[in-house]
Amino acid sequence: MTSETTTRHGRLPAHEAGRPEGAAAVVIGGGLAGVTAALELADAGLRVTLLEGRPRLGGLAFSFQRGELTVDNGQHVYLRCCTAYRWFLDRLDARALAPLQDRLDVPVLDVGRPSGRPRLGRLRRTALPVPLHLAASLATYPHLSVAERAGVGRAALALRGMDPLDPALDDVDFGSWLRRHGQSARTVEALWDLVGVATLNATAEHSSLGLATMVFKTGLLSEPGAADIGWAHVPLGELHDTRARAALDRAGVRTALRTRATRISAHPEGGWQVDTAAGPGTAGRLAADTVVLAVPQREAHGLLPEGALDEPGRLLGIGTAPILNLHVVYDRKVLRQPFFTALGSPVQWVFDRTDSSGLAAADPGAQYLAVSQSAAQDDIDRPVAELRERYLPELERLLPAARGAVVKDFFVTRERTATFAPTPGVGRLRPHAPTNAPGLYLAGAWTATGWPATMESAVRSGLNAAGAALSELGRPHRNPVREAAV
Repeated sequence: MTSETTTRHGRLPAHEAGRPEGAAAVVIGGGLAGVTAALELADAGLRVTLLEGRPRLGGLAFSFQRGELTVDNGQHVYLRCCTAYRWFLDRLDARALAPLQDRLDVPVLDVGRPSGRPRLGRLRRTALPVPLHLAASLATYPHLSVAERAGVGRAALALRGMDPLDPALDDVDFGSWLRRHGQSARTVEALWDLVGVATLNATAEHSSLGLATMVFKTGLLSEPGAADIGWAHVPLGELHDTRARAALDRAGVRTALRTRATRISAHPEGGWQVDTAAGPGTAGRLAADTVVLAVPQREAHGLLPEGALDEPGRLLGIGTAPILNLHVVYDRKVLRQPFFTALGSPVQWVFDRTDSSGLAAADPGAQYLAVSQSAAQDDIDRPVAELRERYLPELERLLPAARGAVVKDFFVTRERTATFAPTPGVGRLRPHAPTNAPGLYLAGAWTATGWPATMESAVRSGLNAAGAALSELGRPHRNPVREAAV
């Protein structure tokens, strides 16, 4: 049985297996990696078809409707050092919709003190050169002792001298390294894990030293403003779906949603053919000179043709880690900061999403907070009622204004395989973009970008795949990102 799938450019023919004129590319997967690769290939003159099984683009950084609210599935942030994601925003004409802080400023509330009363500290920078840009903040950080603050400085200087791409670092866990460098359990909790859990999606004990070194060296020890935080002030769907589709349209990419790739095989006349399905009983076929496979590692393993990787089973060795997001709507304003992070509480990071969700217009005076819980293995499968019982009292401990406020809504979004797990040894499992099969490339945050599983890594992987494909085709190409993708 044959069918046609609606695209942004008319119809996607059910059978298109003949060799088309000119170089053609099929990109499988419409997350940030796939969108990036499709844009770069189209900009170089290829005829590109982008396949996405979902009814939207954006991968795991998306939005959905809940009544009058537009809800992000999870809170996503980026840093000023994320040059690839910043380029991506520019490419979508969306930089103004996800602005950066003028200067790093992170409020840190500690409720683990004997009195139980929250104590506020701040991690912020000055305009001084590295490493002096954080010296004043560290010297007055109330959540560490004087000796612990001095120890942080010594460990930071040691990290600054390390190469995150050194393969030897990949086999070492960050927690052991921190202990060897005199970091107390309190220092790990109040500083290293405060940053590391949010960026790596794992505690120091379960993180590769190589990836941790990349995060801290690049974010905190490279340039004064490298760790300034940015986040979307509109729903993620506006950026990664609406704006992305518009950019793909302008580039001439044919985008087929609700269309899955079911098989990749060699074309009889050279190149590749991609079998597709747009629903039960449907089938289609596309021919291409270049295929970019930009899907999660397990899905990629299932689609790769035999011989494409020397050890295809290693993709299955790349573990995954969950992220849990709690969404709380109060009848009044309980938080006056745009965000904060917490110590002495299971609560990690809390963001005010009132304006971006549309709540401010729909219910003036109410406030919507998104609680982002990384490395959430212990909570990911808890029933909503248990999570409500566990976290609402914690928010009241952290935010006195929440005591007595009416909770108008409480709901949960779960991403059980939100990221790849950054465990020691994962570096040698992550494949580079080119495969053994000419014309077939891999993309995704889990590939060998040198970065942990972030939006930055996803975009860099798309640039890597497109660059490798264009080089093989003999097409002139220049990586658009300063500090070319690893």
